[in-house]
Amino acid sequence: MDQRSTCPLTQRELVEEYFIEHRTKMLDIAAFLDRLDRARERDAEEDFRVVAFRKALVALLDDGSTSRMLQVQMLLSDPNTELLERLDRKSAFGAYGAATASTEV
Repeated sequence: MDQRSTCPLTQRELVEEYFIEHRTKMLDIAAFLDRLDRARERDAEEDFRVVAFRKALVALLDDGSTSRMLQVQMLLSDPNTELLERLDRKSAFGAYGAATASTEV
């Protein structure tokens, strides 16, 4: 058995159990990207959330030694460890944009 094996299910069992659920999620993502492409204005191409989303899609295709889930989580997380002085909307953005997140409230 491979030392990386930690899932009690086989690949076939995983596909049988979860394929339809994840197929639906991928279709949702494809639809979101299509809507971005068809938007009236292309005014968010450099938005930190869109940039992070696109980087996360690339990370999903990585079959390297790093966990894809961890890569995506870090791309879509705020790396700061300091406590916030006040509550703001930063946590509601779903991604981290240092300049944008600190100036928008």
